[in-house]
Amino acid sequence: MEGIIVRRVIPSDNSCLFNAVGYVMEHDKHKAQELRQVIAAAVGSDPEKYIEAFLGKPNEEYCAWILDSDKWGGAIELSILSEYYGREIAAYDIQTMRCDLYGQEKKYTERVMLLYDGLHYDAFSISPFDGAPEEFDQTIFCVNGSIRTVESQALKLVQEENRKRSYTDTANFTLRCGQCSIGLVGQKEAADHARQTGHVNFQEYR
Repeated sequence: MEGIIVRRVIPSDNSCLFNAVGYVMEHDKHKAQELRQVIAAAVGSDPEKYIEAFLGKPNEEYCAWILDSDKWGGAIELSILSEYYGREIAAYDIQTMRCDLYGQEKKYTERVMLLYDGLHYDAFSISPFDGAPEEFDQTIFCVNGSIRTVESQALKLVQEENRKRSYTDTANFTLRCGQCSIGLVGQKEAADHARQTGHVNFQEYR
C-alpha cells in the first residue's frame, strides 16, 4: 500500500461523528442529517433490542433526540452505522491511545478509521503524498489485506498526537457556557447544566 496516513479535519458543528463517518464511507462530509435518520429508523424499528437501559432514555425519546443536529453521537451510533454500511469502524482515542472497533463480531471484510480527541471526531485516510487533494484519499481498507500497515501508521499518528496532548480531558476540562457565561468543569457538569437550562453552546477555556 502506497501513501501516508493523514488526519482529515471535520467541521466542529456537533455532527462531527456523522460527517466523519460520511467521509470515510462515501467521501462526503455532509451526511449528518441523513445518518441521524438512519440511526433513528434503526432504533425505532427494534424497541426490543434498543431498550431504555441501553440507550439511556426511552426508545421514542432517543429517536427524537438523535435527530437534533445539536446532539452528539458516540458508541451506540457508531455500532449502528457499522452495521448500516457493512464495514468495521475503528475509532482511535488520542488520550488513551485505545482503538475501539465496531462491527468486529460481524466478520466484515472492510474497515474505516476515525480519530477522537475527547470531544471531536476527525477522519483517517491514506493520501498518495503530503498535500494531495482529498479526492485521492483512500479511506476503506481490506481487513485481511493492507490493514496491518495502515493500523501501524494510524497508531503512530495517534501516539504523536498524544505526545502533543492534542486531546481534551473530558473529566477535567474547563468550559464556559456561551449563553450565560457560567464556568463549568468536565463533561458531567456541562451535561447537567445543559439538562437544567437547555443551554448547549459551550466553549473550552483554560
